[in-house]
Amino acid sequence: MTAFVFGVLSSLAASGVILVLGLLRGSRPLWWLVATCSWFTGTGLGRVYRRQSSAEGDIARELGRARWIKVLAGRGNVLTREVFSPLWSGELPLESVQILLPDPSTRTDSWLDRRSHDVCRFDPGFTPNLLRSQVQTNIHYLVHVSGTQRNFELRSFNLPNSYRVIATDQAAYITFYSNSAHGRNSPCLYARATGLLYIFALQQFESAWMDSSPVPTAS
Repeated sequence: MTAFVFGVLSSLAASGVILVLGLLRGSRPLWWLVATCSWFTGTGLGRVYRRQSSAEGDIARELGRARWIKVLAGRGNVLTREVFSPLWSGELPLESVQILLPDPSTRTDSWLDRRSHDVCRFDPGFTPNLLRSQVQTNIHYLVHVSGTQRNFELRSFNLPNSYRVIATDQAAYITFYSNSAHGRNSPCLYARATGLLYIFALQQFESAWMDSSPVPTAS
């Protein structure tokens, strides 16, 4: 798919976030309305979370029934929390686990630098090198815990990244990062497999994967 179509889908997705959030204001009883509308439009949108952090319980349940997992993240903190602990403990043997994180070793004009600059404007405790340090720490964590997964791949990228993707063979959770809030406080979409949003999420992941590099110490 071309970059132009990617841009169109991104715009549609972002517009959908604003529209649905305005309608639902985080109300679970009306999720059925979103799902019904998405069935007619083909988007596959099933739920909308006002904050990414409120989706973690559902993500954990989704991982428990997955055959494979793909993650594209801007920091990767969720990978070290309870959501993913069954995976690293060996309780969830999967066909493949692919994870993409920003390259913390890149020093010139990196996405990490640009994102750090944005976060520093609304979080006074966020120093310019903090994000880079957190990504490096998360990479070290993954290198040590990934031994339970035989088909595990960890790669790093230096590309503009304005969303987080956690995808399985069944669904995808897509967070659109805000320039004025942490990712955990940004809207998150749940998209069912075969829908347009799900296809968009996988294509964004694969595009970043093609331009990424293996993390040397990852097994």
